[in-house]
Amino acid sequence: MTENNDFFDDIINDELETNEFEMSEDEEDDVVPVDVRTVVMTKEDMIALLGLKTSPQGGLIVRVDPRENNPAAQTYDDPAAARKWFNRSLATSRRNGWQVIFDGVPIYG
Repeated sequence: MTENNDFFDDIINDELETNEFEMSEDEEDDVVPVDVRTVVMTKEDMIALLGLKTSPQGGLIVRVDPRENNPAAQTYDDPAAARKWFNRSLATSRRNGWQVIFDGVPIYG
């Protein structure tokens, strides 16, 4: 291998050739729509992350706070309840001095 990226290119090519992620016709009918929102915030020299993932089956809020040892996650059976608590948490963070530097869907690539 002449470059460091050759290793990763080989892994990616091997994964693509296995077709393990291709969906059968039956699985395509079972696809559930999922909405994702990510908020990155900053305060002083800290960066925090607040994430929301909802589907018709429920929701998930994930918070990564630099002052905590581990991320925190909360699941909800109702997607509307997850959105409500996500917005409350975001509003509280803003009142506590956190500034939003990104708010939207995750950026890939």
